[in-house]
Amino acid sequence: MGRRYYYGGQAVLDGVMMRGQRQMAVAVRRPDGRIALYSEPLDSWLYRSPIRRWPFVRGVFVLWDALLLGMRALTLATNVSLIAEEEGARAAARAGAGDVGAAPARREAPAAGLSGPALWATLGVSLLFGVGLFFVLPLLLIHVLDRWIASAIVSNLVEGAIRLATLLGYLGLIGRLPDIRRVFGFHGAEHKTINAYEAGAPLDVAAVRRQSTLHTRCGTGFLLVVVLFSVVVFAFLGRPPLPLRLLSRVALVPFIAAVAYEFVRFGAAHYGNRLVRLILTPSLALQRLTTREPDDGMIETALVAFKRVLVADEVLTLEEAGLDDTVAVDASGAALPAPEPAAVPLAALN
Repeated sequence: MGRRYYYGGQAVLDGVMMRGQRQMAVAVRRPDGRIALYSEPLDSWLYRSPIRRWPFVRGVFVLWDALLLGMRALTLATNVSLIAEEEGARAAARAGAGDVGAAPARREAPAAGLSGPALWATLGVSLLFGVGLFFVLPLLLIHVLDRWIASAIVSNLVEGAIRLATLLGYLGLIGRLPDIRRVFGFHGAEHKTINAYEAGAPLDVAAVRRQSTLHTRCGTGFLLVVVLFSVVVFAFLGRPPLPLRLLSRVALVPFIAAVAYEFVRFGAAHYGNRLVRLILTPSLALQRLTTREPDDGMIETALVAFKRVLVADEVLTLEEAGLDDTVAVDASGAALPAPEPAAVPLAALN
């Protein structure tokens, strides 16, 4: 707890996931306006192993951790919205029927997110999609163009340019979808909240709103660094036969990601240096594609998730966090029963 800890998070559907030292927390804005809150301890071997702190190894751990938690947080957020909408529809149906007769039976909540084989299968598909889109597809395209390119170095550089164009085009395209634009608003709220904490500003909506939507440790910037580093690494590999070239693109992804993580971490720690700020300018600029100015409700949601992990890390007390108005949910997104009010001794009433 003595060393500086870099808090991080991820935007999800109508909410934000925050990751602390001891817990992860997901806050989701329900259709009725209330905020659902879920948290769980980070106590698996992934967090206890000392090798996860080793330079050039920790990047792979962090990337894998982000994929695991991110996938589960996305599922939880979807479940929260579905359950809340269903409860609202049932309430409207009862009101329309004048509450005559027995209330309809409650449908079972969705299963507790992704777990076991379903989680691993989803992660596998996601990884295959990412590697296929950003690494394999550019290679296949350049393989077609190679008949007109004499230099192996030029071929690898053109492949890198295609990879960068694919990333920019993908982010620009999905940003046009209404639901994704809303997710990008929560992404901006996540950044503003962490920026406020790291600047020592109050953790309230007004103070957080004044912060930037850009952050030096953003995952979008990390993707850009991975793509740019891949251009440099692959430029020295020549132009072997397609199967070997394809194998190199896939096998070197963890190595490139580990080096990129160290670069991003170094840049965040030394952002006060003018040269470092200059180098990180493209990374911050790219974040404008994946962040939007959030509304106050989005900021409030991000603050709930962040304060929950700060309570677990003993940075805030429960009283200071002020989470009483949230709706506690379980891993499936279903609301937990409200705690029974504490009994008042009879002597206190006299």
